[in-house]
Amino acid sequence: MRLVIAMMKHETNTFSPVPTPLARFARGGAAPLYGDEAVAAFRGTGSAMAAYIDLAEAEGAAFVVPIAAGAWPSGPVEDAAYGHITDTICDSVAEELSRGLDAILLDLHGAMVTESLEDGEGALLARLRGIAPETPIAVALDMHTNMYPAIVANATAVAGYQTYPHIDVYQTGQRAGRAVIAAVKGAAKPTMAWGNRPMLPHVMRQGSDDEPNLGLQARAKEMEAQGALCASFFTGFPHADIANAGSSAVVVTDDDQALADRLCAELLDQAWANREGFVYQLEPLDDSLGRAAAMTEGPVILLDHFDNAASGGTMDTTVVLAAILQHGLEDVAAFAIYDPDAVQQMVAVGEGAEVTISLGGKIAMPTVAAPSPPLTVTGAVKRLTDGQYRNRGPMSQGVLMDMGPTAVLDTGRVEIVVISRHQEPNDLACLESLGIDPMAKRYIMLKSRVHWRAGFKPIARAVVDCAGVGVCTSDYGQLEFRNVRRPIFPLGSLTEVCMTIMLRLST
Repeated sequence: MRLVIAMMKHETNTFSPVPTPLARFARGGAAPLYGDEAVAAFRGTGSAMAAYIDLAEAEGAAFVVPIAAGAWPSGPVEDAAYGHITDTICDSVAEELSRGLDAILLDLHGAMVTESLEDGEGALLARLRGIAPETPIAVALDMHTNMYPAIVANATAVAGYQTYPHIDVYQTGQRAGRAVIAAVKGAAKPTMAWGNRPMLPHVMRQGSDDEPNLGLQARAKEMEAQGALCASFFTGFPHADIANAGSSAVVVTDDDQALADRLCAELLDQAWANREGFVYQLEPLDDSLGRAAAMTEGPVILLDHFDNAASGGTMDTTVVLAAILQHGLEDVAAFAIYDPDAVQQMVAVGEGAEVTISLGGKIAMPTVAAPSPPLTVTGAVKRLTDGQYRNRGPMSQGVLMDMGPTAVLDTGRVEIVVISRHQEPNDLACLESLGIDPMAKRYIMLKSRVHWRAGFKPIARAVVDCAGVGVCTSDYGQLEFRNVRRPIFPLGSLTEVCMTIMLRLST
């Protein structure tokens, strides 16, 4: 058996001003990973790439990894970067076809928008299908996929994460890969059904340990236990102003189209019936921090959820951090402010030196009206590092994380982590690698929405959502949606949305 295994992952926030060149797809270096270097980086980790490698080796298959390219969410991917990644994958497939290629195993995201394309993954798959019309293709996708027809039409089996935080990435690769390897062996005939509903679930209401997503993912797992090869409900990524943003479902059966259709419709109907549970209710920032100040036992997690790297945030907004300082909260660790210039200023003076710097507020956000000015802060440079560490897990266990040159600025009340590369705080190691003990803090400010739960929920005594400023806003009223299909819940009137669904079902 001969396989091509590749990764191309990016969740695109079309409202984000953060650029996405090829260099953003590097982690721990200056470029994406290729060949043996990619295999070494992902083998034994909690990634879909590791799952594919394990499946290949268990089959005694020959395999190549032309590229492993993954970037933190940001603005649309530059066409040159997309072209390089997809050319590398397609060229490898074309070359391996002459050697008897049996299958292609892809670790994708499902919400990649480029400068020219709304559906980067679908375009790649269509191109691959043109090169290898009969070759089975497995696709592992993020739960935040914005599904387009070209993805399903050109894949053999699709599987999506069933957890958020995403702690089942490896298992998702196994699900998609096993279905396709079974097809290669003639032991299964994957048959897919997909559909969507006009819903834009708020990300803050998408956690898989909260209803309604808890019940939806439980039902998808039950479907697989009862015989479906893969069953996936995708909450979608609402910060992409594209036609198909929103929720969808894909079910893969073994040569039973009617069953796939029925199970897919069941997931979609269950989601629609519970749509109100996906709407997030905001709280004023001063009220949130007032509640936090009254909490005496920590760690208390303070979520700066309008500005996180895993949704395309700049990570340089300072509104929540400024409010924490104004409210006089003490014994705080804040992760993190993205400000490479500030880091270099602290590198220049060295550890132990006192410095006054203008922190954050340097990236313009024209798609969000609310400003986030720089924050002048005085403190001691407590720690300087290269910013690299490996996640402990359960999310992305063993995967290298790269914050770039990093500094810890201690104001006396707040230890502020300042980073040079965007990084979601989903693992205790993001603080521990800097000499900060999370358990010893009364408050931990995290620029996160849901992924923080993977590493920090077990130690959290309480969590307080803090509505700040950023392109990951949970207030849809702050965003101008021009391209997403209408009507769509909760943007359109419920009557219009229901009529749209009835018309679609009748046809």
